[in-house]
Parts: sequence; C-alpha cells; structure tokens
Amino acid sequence: MLILRCPAQLQLLEETLRKSLPTTLPVLGTVMTVARGNPASHEVLVDSWPHFSIVLTRLRPEDHRDPKDYYTNQLSVFYRDKGALQALLEGTEAVTRERAFQILGMQDGLDEAVQEVASARGLKVE
Repeated sequence: MLILRCPAQLQLLEETLRKSLPTTLPVLGTVMTVARGNPASHEVLVDSWPHFSIVLTRLRPEDHRDPKDYYTNQLSVFYRDKGALQALLEGTEAVTRERAFQILGMQDGLDEAVQEVASARGLKVE
C-alpha cells in the first residue's frame, strides 16, 4: 500500500472520491482533513496510484496508544473491487491483527468480506 502525502495527489483523490458520494463518505472526510493540515494524525493509503482499487484511512501507527482500543484504531475504507478488499484484509501490513480495530465503509459486501477473512483465520468479529 502507498501512503499519499503529496498535496496534489490528495487533491486529485478528493476530486475522484466526490464523484462517488455517498459511498466514499467515510474516507472522503479523512482525505480532506489530511489535505488541509492533518491535525488528527491520520494517513491515506491506496493500493496503487493514480488508478487505485482501494482507499484506506487510519491513524498513523506510531500514534496508536492502546492496541485494545478499537475506537482509536478505526479504519475507513472505500473499494472499487471486492477482490482488493479481500487482498487488503488477508495479506497486507496496512491492517494489522495485533490491534483491535473497527472498519467503516458504506458499500455492500464489506461485512461479508470481513466475516470471510476472519472465519478463515479463526478470529472473532463483532
């Protein structure tokens, strides 16, 4: 996953996400915040740039204070392809299993994908 830090990239991503409202709402707010100074210490990740399949926003890993606090360890996701979501949950370091977390998204299939990955790993999902 690539971390977007360049203001021009963040601006382009913001414009792209606005075209897919309301499903992009969970990530769009964070993208806008990061592009405007990032007072909350978040980061924006994409699988590839500029043609991305998934956008993930999260608190910077170094700012996590409690690995059991799933409110602090909140992730927001927008994906164009369910396969990209599966790949994110199964095999990247962007979503670490050492921390409790909650994942927010407004797309159909998100809950099923999380349940599938969790059950394959023998994990409990609430």
